[in-house]
Formats: sequence, structure tokens, C-alpha cells
Amino acid sequence: MLCQQCQKSNATVHIDEVQTFLGPGETGNQVEQHHLCETCAQAMELPGSEVQHKPMDEVWKLLQMSALKGKKQAPKNVRRCPACGTTEESLRRKGRLGCSECYETFSEYLEGLLERMHGASTHSGRVPGQCPETSRRQRRVAEAQEELDRAVQEEEFERAAELRDEVQRLTDELSASADESPTSPS
Repeated sequence: MLCQQCQKSNATVHIDEVQTFLGPGETGNQVEQHHLCETCAQAMELPGSEVQHKPMDEVWKLLQMSALKGKKQAPKNVRRCPACGTTEESLRRKGRLGCSECYETFSEYLEGLLERMHGASTHSGRVPGQCPETSRRQRRVAEAQEELDRAVQEEEFERAAELRDEVQRLTDELSASADESPTSPS
């Protein structure tokens, strides 16, 4: 790679200049990269532009010291329940909440956890006196309707038409099965 300044020599100094830093892993971070030869870097009087040749073991020690220093200075952004003092780390380790207030405090974490474990963050159990098959069909109608709404919102009209037909078919099947089932004595 050629030096961006003189366009003659090979670039040996690589600089990442942070323009905007929103946080680690954030999508809005902006970094500008500069690739310069040693001569151009020294002419710009950049801090640390002098090339220093250190043995690998010294570089390794410096990196370890820097990492330890960073750990000590890293801000402790610990989410803690105001009622019982349970931390998110404790919740992750033990898998238990400390009190009813924890549900509110850790709601975002719990919702993601429930979705990963059960595929949903809401409970839809059995309805007393209803056939499990009818419950499954009703759930499938609701799922298909949600998919239909999403497809319309995302302007996937062909998929939406298929889903509309499926919702209609499932609704008809549900009605037909309700008509066939014997009525309970009153």
C-alpha cells in the first residue's frame, strides 16, 4: 500500500483516527484511517510517529499492562435490583430472581431469555374445556395473521396474499371443527 501523503513510498505507519465514538460495538462509530510512510509521519509530527523496534516479549508485557489498566479503569455499569440488590451477573450465574421487583428491573434481559428458551415471551397455556387441536388451530391462525401483518408492513404483497389465503383456510377449518363438535349439556 502506498503512502496517502506522498504516493511514492510504502505506507508503514497506520493510524486510526476516531471521529465519532458512541461506544464499543455501536453502529454509529466513525473511524478515519490514514496510511503513511515513515518520512511523512515524522513530518506531520504525530505523537508516537517515531518507529520503535522493541522485542516481542516487551510488546507483550506492555499489552498485558495496558489490558490490566483498562480493566481497573473500566466503568462498572452494573444493573442492580433496587429492592433486593440482585445483580444481572448474579441472575445469569444462578438463574434465579431475588424478588418481584427483579422482573421489572431485568425485564429486557428476561424477555430475550424467554424468547430464546420458549420461542415467545408470553405464555399461552391451555384453555379449560377446549380441545387441544382447536387450541393449536387458533394459535396457528394468530401466528399466520401476525405474519400477514408483517408481510403487508414490509410490502411483501405476494407473501401477504399467500398468508391471507392460509388465514382464510385455517379460519374455515376452525369453524368447521366447531360445528362438528358436540355441544356440552347446559
